[in-house]
Amino acid sequence: MKLILFLFTNFIISVVSAQQVGILKYNGGGDWYANPTAVPNLITFTNNYCKTSISSNIATVTTNNNDIFNFPIVFLTGHGNIFFNNEDIENLRNYLISGGFLHISDNYGLDKYVRREIKKVFPKLDFKEIPKNHPIYHQTFSFPNGLPKIHEHDKKPPQGFGLFYKGRLVIFYDYESDLSDGWEDKAVHNNSDKIRNKALKMGANIIEYAFKN
Repeated sequence: MKLILFLFTNFIISVVSAQQVGILKYNGGGDWYANPTAVPNLITFTNNYCKTSISSNIATVTTNNNDIFNFPIVFLTGHGNIFFNNEDIENLRNYLISGGFLHISDNYGLDKYVRREIKKVFPKLDFKEIPKNHPIYHQTFSFPNGLPKIHEHDKKPPQGFGLFYKGRLVIFYDYESDLSDGWEDKAVHNNSDKIRNKALKMGANIIEYAFKN
């Protein structure tokens, strides 16, 4: 029965909702709702430049709800605490191992919570820095130097971390880059067009990669 359910949920992810994305609402008090214009802008950009037809209807999903299986990729951001209970952990793990993809964008202050909670989901796995030649950096747009720097926090270099399950990248985590700030409306952070363009291109690559893999 579990095998049938696994195959069925994987079918849902890959076929039914291949053209819709979600924003992950989590518990713990962190501002999961940060950067409200970011993902809508990214979807518009990706549709314009990457031959996608992603719905502009972006859903809010929770880790403990089976609705998450309707989305090939979900986005998580914020500044504060994240907390996954046992139900969240099991559901998120099942989502990721059955074909789902999670993009985490550290909006500053998220790192220690991300690492703590994802360790609950995959106790035996660790985040690994993704090499510059990885396909996620070379989709429609190429980033030969890896993850671009978008927003300055602590004068550290940007790093793209990945969690790999059985060789498949299931979580992409941008640290000290803050891609989602670059996706927001220009007036929000007053980033230059050049910086915003880099952020949107990298975000489009992440979506393309998630849809293909």
